[in-house]
Parts: sequence; C-alpha cells; structure tokens
Amino acid sequence: MSVNKLLVAGAGQMGAGIVQVSAVAGLDVVMIDVAEEFIARGIAGIEKGLGRMVDTGRMEAAARDAALARITTSTDMAAGADADLFVEAAPEVMEIKQGLFEAASRILRPDAVIATNTSSLSVSALAAFVTGPERFAGIHFFNPVPVMALVEVVRGEKTSDATLAAARAYAEAVGKTAITVSDSPGFVVNRILFPMINEAANAYAEGVAGADDIDTGMKLGTNWPMGPLALADLVGLDTTKAVLETFERELGDAKYHPAAILGELVAAGKLGRKSGAGFFDYGK
Repeated sequence: MSVNKLLVAGAGQMGAGIVQVSAVAGLDVVMIDVAEEFIARGIAGIEKGLGRMVDTGRMEAAARDAALARITTSTDMAAGADADLFVEAAPEVMEIKQGLFEAASRILRPDAVIATNTSSLSVSALAAFVTGPERFAGIHFFNPVPVMALVEVVRGEKTSDATLAAARAYAEAVGKTAITVSDSPGFVVNRILFPMINEAANAYAEGVAGADDIDTGMKLGTNWPMGPLALADLVGLDTTKAVLETFERELGDAKYHPAAILGELVAAGKLGRKSGAGFFDYGK
C-alpha cells in the first residue's frame, strides 16, 4: 500500500515535525488537534522551520509554499477520513491515545494503516484499541523530526507484514532511514541511550568529573554531537527519570533505576532547558 495522504493527530513539536517532513516529501497532510490555538502554534512552527530552510538555501521559496499548501488543519478527525495512514503524536497518556485510535478505527477506511509515534508505551497494548490490529504499527520519529534521520518501525504482536512494509515505505518516502524493531520498552535507541545518560548522571553525582568535562569527554571521545547531560536537559530531567522508571518496572531490572541526582534535581524544579536549569544553567 502506498501512502499519498496522511492524517496526524497532535500539533505539538513531534506532530508538527511529522507534518512538515511529510508535506515537503509531497504528501497531502491533515493535522488535527483539540483546539485551534494548538493548531495555530503547530503551523507557526512549521512555517518557521521551512522559512529557515529557505533562508539557508536548502529549499526554494516555491517549494516551501507548495509544502504549506499541502497541509490542511481541523479539530475534527473526519477531515482526514480518506487518509491512507494515520499517525498519532499525542501526549504519552494511554487514555488519550485510546480515544484517538478508537475514533480512527471508526472514521478511516478499513485498509488504512494506523500508527503511533509513542516512545514509551507498548505498541501491542495500544493495538487493542484498534479495529483490525494487524494494520497497526509503531512509527517512532526522533526529535527534532526534520533533522533526525532515523525512524524506528515497531512490529506489535499482531502487526502484519503488509503493514510493516507500508510503514517502512512511508518512513523512507519522507527521507528517513527505517529500522525494524520488536515491541519492547524503549525499542532500540532509547533502551540503549537512557542507561547511558543515567550512568553519566551517576558519574557526575559521584564527582568523577564535572558536567562540562563529562559532556566534552563524550562528545570528543565518542563523537556524540551533544553530551549526555546536555541531552538529558533537552529531553527534560522529569521525562528522563520517568523513562528509566518505566524500564525498571517493565523489564524488572534494577540496573535501570534512575540516578539519585535525577530525583533531587526534579524535586528542586530543575527540569533542564524547559525550566531554565538542570545539569546546566540556561538562565541566560
């Protein structure tokens, strides 16, 4: 099955990013959210991102205008009833996602692919809310979507080969490299990444090195574009802590237990960039 029209639920940073790369790739896209103010914010972010590409010579102004013209918006999912693919990019709350998938099952064609961009919830558990769970898969983009080259295509317990192939083809059509992974907490990248961030936090707390030195060591020693502590600040220390707690609970292994310093910083309201301070100070 080829994807020519996409329906995206969620106009936040992830949803808007998915909309942007899809429209640039030539797909017609409907972006929905619960309120017009959220949609307006999402469109503004897309316009800013495409404008930056024009300003830096990576896109012609005509191509930007064509991409924007392919995007329509609504607060009603029925606006995208004829979509070939539905991608949910809503907050990581099971009840919110359940409502979206139940509605998508009613509104979309029976052969439309339904997917989640979740980074932490079980794809197989979410599939239980879909009529025809064989047409359900995970399509996990990374943040920021227009920049990051990878998409994890996640096979749930009932995902069909055809659905998996369609999800991979869509990811590649929007310029991403797709890898196929089984449904497991954190999938592949976060399963490996967050314990590394956690170990960096432990090293910092134990006085092995300062935050700047830890991040410089990892950037220059392993060619990371960003150090693990700065990355944790970008993700959000509350989110980092919650992801590790999920791994510990779901995988039943204490090696994923969050570093104590994460709990201390979160309790102090130091959540990273979004609060102005975390492992680093962003007051300026």
